[in-house]
Amino acid sequence: GVSQDYGKAKHLFTQAADQGFAKAQFSLGYMYDQSKGVPQDYAEAARLYRQAADQGFAKAQFNLGYMYDRGKGVSQNYVEAARLYKLAAEQGLATAQFHLGYMYDLGKGVPQNYAAAARLYRQAAEQGNASAQANLGLMHYLGEGVPQDYAEAVRLFTQAAEQGLTNAQYQLGLLYERGDGVPQDYVEAARLYALAAEQQDALAQYALGYLYDQGKGVPQNYVEAARLYKQAAEQGYARA
Repeated sequence: GVSQDYGKAKHLFTQAADQGFAKAQFSLGYMYDQSKGVPQDYAEAARLYRQAADQGFAKAQFNLGYMYDRGKGVSQNYVEAARLYKLAAEQGLATAQFHLGYMYDLGKGVPQNYAAAARLYRQAAEQGNASAQANLGLMHYLGEGVPQDYAEAVRLFTQAAEQGLTNAQYQLGLLYERGDGVPQDYVEAARLYALAAEQQDALAQYALGYLYDQGKGVPQNYVEAARLYKQAAEQGYARA
């Protein structure tokens, strides 16, 4: 059974980890991190990730960085999180590039630097990281760290939206509703808002409700508008 398989895996990973194999240290750490066949133990996960990270294992560097970022199993430390993300990002790990970019974007653990954030987001976006595509799209839309470019924002939001990222579906819908970087298209805006609204995105629920309210891109339907406004309000969206 599954529990038996986890038990066998733990035994093998422990033997290999004790012999200093970084991948085994990482895998055993992941079992403790995610409670896979062992009781969840963030401190033990962090200890094992550190052993692998010290050997240059990129996924362990990222996971340990994430634990410092969130304060799981270690004291929260944004500077240490950024340091570890940087080590993994330099090895080409897209998730690390995205998270380090996000820290530069917000100025967490590093000085705020939109240009550095955009550069890291682009590295991750080119590897297909949907969150990086969406964040870089927003930077192009706002002209933060990169030249303002609605067409590039549309391209990036489209890539992320096609991967099912609700934030990107909403943002792309907004561009179609406004006609920014694309011809104004209320039908396409409604389609994109609906995709995100189905995944409980409150902004998209409100935006789609407004289109039903106004009869733009969809048949006017006050009952459907009210239902969507209510859903958005129940998630704390104030305007609804």
